[in-house]
Amino acid sequence: MDQRTTVNYASDAAAVDGMASAYHALRKEIGKVIVGQEEVVKQVLISVFCDGHSLLVGVPGLAKTLLIKTIADVLDLSFKRIQFTPDLMPSDIIGSEILNESRQFQFNKGPIFANIILADEINRTPPKTQAALLEAMQERNVTYAGHLHPLPLPFFVLATQNPIEQEGTYPLPEAQLDRFMFNISLDYLKADEELLMVKNTTSNREVNLEKIIGGDNIRAFQKLVRKIPVADNVANYAVELARRTRPNTVGAPQVINDYLSWGAGPRASQFLVLGAKCHGALNGKYSPDIEDVKAVATPILRHRIIRNYKAEADNISVEDIVSRIL
Repeated sequence: MDQRTTVNYASDAAAVDGMASAYHALRKEIGKVIVGQEEVVKQVLISVFCDGHSLLVGVPGLAKTLLIKTIADVLDLSFKRIQFTPDLMPSDIIGSEILNESRQFQFNKGPIFANIILADEINRTPPKTQAALLEAMQERNVTYAGHLHPLPLPFFVLATQNPIEQEGTYPLPEAQLDRFMFNISLDYLKADEELLMVKNTTSNREVNLEKIIGGDNIRAFQKLVRKIPVADNVANYAVELARRTRPNTVGAPQVINDYLSWGAGPRASQFLVLGAKCHGALNGKYSPDIEDVKAVATPILRHRIIRNYKAEADNISVEDIVSRIL
């Protein structure tokens, strides 16, 4: 049975309620496959509703790829997986021109032309190939041989990265990291959750996932998030929070000057406000408050602030620094 809902609400308040209802339906459906990781699922869905991309970082075996594939299964969207390897070329992602039967060059679209892109182990390919995603992530189109090829909307890049095995990897450039709304950290499951996961995955249990919402619904939610009003004090808090991460600037606390070599840029301020709007809406609020900004601050700032050697020597993590300035 198709459980998809259609967005056609009489007012913005009813639309917010509808988005929250769709979110809870998605969470319930995803929970049929993914055990635990509730905060991770919430952050990925917030990035989808905010028209943002997400980078999932965690050790092998934490179901990063399965989570993304499950989310793609419950959304009525096209899905492509790209396994990033050292020999991957830009044309393997965006496509290339081929000579057709009429002896004319024709653009053959690559796997980037889908609604949801799983960029698996994105840091295993050289910067030249990583850069093939930059235009797509920012502009939602691809330029090849001087011709513009628009991507299908909505468009999301959900990338995975292994933080342990760094030999033979290529760190993502700061400009590309900044395109990701969230840097989502996955941790090990709790003991009871891991036990349930093992029971589910070592039996002949079959799960049939329903399509909950489609592309039109998601695009309507994305427009709705931008329409949600935000109070001046909340917007000011978000902007000041991003500005406080910049060392040796007016208002920067001592912990920032001591432990950071670089802070978050203006895109962090934008994502803090958008993320707070969506987080508040999914929790039944028609306008976000400061607590909603705090709820999304860590995954937004985690990959935008760079520790210096003193922070590494003192074993001060990025999360420690964010918690201090919150």
